[in-house]
Amino acid sequence: MNEPPTIRPDAAFDPANVQAGAFTRDMEDARRRIAAAQDGSGLQRAAAEIRALWHRVAGEAEAQALMRLISALNDALTRRVIDLACVGQQLQDVRWCWIALGSEGREEQTLSSDQDNGIILAGSGRGSAQALRERMLPLALRINEALDACGFPLCAGQVMASNPQWCLDLHEWRERFASWIIEGDPRALLNATIFFDLRPLHGAHDLAQALTDWLADMAPDNPRFLYQMTENALRRKPPLGLLRDFAVAKSGDFAGTIDLKLDAATLFVDAARIYGLACRARASNTADRLRRAGETRRLEPHHVQAWIGAFNRIQMLRMKTQQRCFERGKAMHNHVDPNELDADERRALLDALRQARALQRHLALDYLGFRQGI
Repeated sequence: MNEPPTIRPDAAFDPANVQAGAFTRDMEDARRRIAAAQDGSGLQRAAAEIRALWHRVAGEAEAQALMRLISALNDALTRRVIDLACVGQQLQDVRWCWIALGSEGREEQTLSSDQDNGIILAGSGRGSAQALRERMLPLALRINEALDACGFPLCAGQVMASNPQWCLDLHEWRERFASWIIEGDPRALLNATIFFDLRPLHGAHDLAQALTDWLADMAPDNPRFLYQMTENALRRKPPLGLLRDFAVAKSGDFAGTIDLKLDAATLFVDAARIYGLACRARASNTADRLRRAGETRRLEPHHVQAWIGAFNRIQMLRMKTQQRCFERGKAMHNHVDPNELDADERRALLDALRQARALQRHLALDYLGFRQGI
């Protein structure tokens, strides 16, 4: 499994930004507070300080680096939660790995993220897997609840390690992925995409490595799977209008807006996942997957750079939108009214959505064999 690039905290900022040095010190202070936490209250205080740090720098730092740094501190907090939850547990004979899924698995967390996680067990047979699962589920529930108390809401779709469906041994995980890849229908795959973004956080990382290596061999050799993944990815179109620049929601609580997560960032995430799986990339991060596709000549490097840049601009606007909600005392969300953007933000969003359309057209040509009317 490829290691993410090392990013110095101050490298997330323009060198002229006076916040860079202070941010580096704040990051180190946050790491020390996480490591020093001895109970749930200490963890919750550390989590609150981390959130305050992100709100201070939101909109100031480069998006890709900031997302990785947010994920790095959240990883450290999660590991400490797990360490404390394991105190007093008789698990010395169990080999297991806590895995992150979704945005945490991709190291693309923003200012507002819920939980998506699972457990890989090193079972030696079906009977032993069930016995191990019964031992692990109470611990997994404590961890999920502790993370919720730290500000990471429980997953509404129950994609969490405390759900028996996602606390499996390595053999069961392979069977589950094989059912999606070989036999899965488009609807099942649509609900399974975040599992292909897995990343180990705690425990026996070799179990996640073994699963990732198996996936890297299995996925590219199943064109039907890549075809169905592509069809799913192209269900959503960039919100670009025919007569106006943008096509906004016409009804609902967020009428007149664009969902920067589902209708913008996700377009890049879904396409990059397919290209990453097709070129046997072990990476889960969107930019890393696109870069790997460029290195293997599945994509032209100049296209890769344009698409990564567009994705980062959308992610930066997402974080600015979340921050504006926070400053107004509202629940953070990903919806933006294009009419409320300044001229630079509006141009950046329009260009990024056009890049998303270009990426989708390329994806359709590569895996459906024709250009869709996108």
